[in-house]
Amino acid sequence: MQIAFLLYEQFTALDIVGPYELLRQLPGAESIFVAKQTGPVKNDGGHLHLVAEATLAEVPSPDVLVVGGGMQGTLATANDPQVLDWIRSVHAQSRFTTSVCTGSLILAAAGLLAGKPAACHWAAKDMLEKMGTHYSGERYVREGKIVTAAGVSAGMDMALYLIGELAGRKAAEMIQLSAEYDPDPPFDSGSIKKAAPATVEAVLARLGREIAEG
Repeated sequence: MQIAFLLYEQFTALDIVGPYELLRQLPGAESIFVAKQTGPVKNDGGHLHLVAEATLAEVPSPDVLVVGGGMQGTLATANDPQVLDWIRSVHAQSRFTTSVCTGSLILAAAGLLAGKPAACHWAAKDMLEKMGTHYSGERYVREGKIVTAAGVSAGMDMALYLIGELAGRKAAEMIQLSAEYDPDPPFDSGSIKKAAPATVEAVLARLGREIAEG
């Protein structure tokens, strides 16, 4: 089983690294980082690089595709015909096509989410809906063989769900325990449903309005 993680300039690191750390433990799985060109790809923080081992053309039919999010880099990728054509081609043969955070904007741009429910970072929900997709506030949403996750950390929840679907509950529980993934945050402000209005505004100011306003 081949699991492809799409990299592009200014991706959000945890969107990719979180699911990777869990999915790479699937028995018999090959995880591969793929981009338009091989070599280091810089994240949106500007200080971390992941290395693309293969080009898009070299990975034509992975079993699972994971598309992470970001901000400006995501918007640029959502307008890149080469990447969108590759995603459509991969999706035609994949077992699962997935996204984390604003990565669902890229899937929507590829025409995969039209009229369907999907998750994304809450700040991008209006943009997602402008693209003809129904925003869901859930941690992850499955629609056929497409699974979309909400912001950043939700990618790990999605990855465990995929492991359960691909290898069964026992394997998923073992991998969850191996990672000691048992969230118990000291603050209860991890959802827009729970956060104070002032916190929401502060986060929007920090992220910038590019994603929220399209």
